[in-house]
Amino acid sequence: MIFALFTKTSILRIYIKIGNTSFLLMNYTTLISVDELNKILDSEFLVLFDCRHDLFNPRFGREEYIKSHIAKSIFVNVSENLSGEKNGVNGRHPLPDFNHFADWLGQNGVDNNKQVVAYDSSGGIYGARLWWMLRWLGHNQVAVLNGGWQAWVANSGRTEISENKKNTTCFKPTQKNLQVNEIQILGKLGTSDLYLLDARSRSRFNGKGETLDPVAGHIPGAINRFYEGNLDDKGFFKPANLLKKEFLEVLPTDAPEKVVHTCGSGISACHNLLAMEVSDLPGSKLYPGSWSAWISDPKRPIA
Repeated sequence: MIFALFTKTSILRIYIKIGNTSFLLMNYTTLISVDELNKILDSEFLVLFDCRHDLFNPRFGREEYIKSHIAKSIFVNVSENLSGEKNGVNGRHPLPDFNHFADWLGQNGVDNNKQVVAYDSSGGIYGARLWWMLRWLGHNQVAVLNGGWQAWVANSGRTEISENKKNTTCFKPTQKNLQVNEIQILGKLGTSDLYLLDARSRSRFNGKGETLDPVAGHIPGAINRFYEGNLDDKGFFKPANLLKKEFLEVLPTDAPEKVVHTCGSGISACHNLLAMEVSDLPGSKLYPGSWSAWISDPKRPIA
């Protein structure tokens, strides 16, 4: 017998019952706690990725991984593995080729039956990028470690220094319509069919203190929701009901499918998208190129 249970954290857990014993089949689709990850850490069905990164120091992630990482985890280079080739118009962190990324997943042990978990040390923004990219390929069995590396260490989670490598397998992607491009945005800009939610800090959104892109400002009509607002003062995602309340206070719509997430280059925008999924506001989309791609054409309006 197979039965399902929804937990307070909106995580779907599926159990199979054989006789008097119930076995948990992993199906974490948004967040996973330290305790939950610890229970499945040795499972052959888990693939764990270390997504630690620093936009201003590309070597940071690898250096930290070498020092110590969660046991069983595989290092991910955000700039190389979660980004494609830049061509001057597709932003600072364009998506990689769809099939190339699927091949990379297979080379790192991910098949269509694996539970994937991502973590970082930056509140979840890089883990959320990997989370969204797996959903982009049709794989929903992926979650971000709530509290990240800091929470794992604070709870004496198992760590190691040896580099991990999974056996190569085959991942078969399914294209999902989870993103929009500039043409689609321009076609709906200023209408009630599009609500842009910008995850950058208030200062960058307002065109002040821009340190990453050559042009400051934001897409006209965009609403600012700094991704750090999704976290409490200890670095954990806020409760789902509070997140939902805050998003509905900011957005002039209760139709999440009309919401498109943007930021500087398509990374922190994924954090807001994840937070909306956690808060039971599913169906919003990502503008992967975000501000850095938008400003590549001087004819596009800015505010």
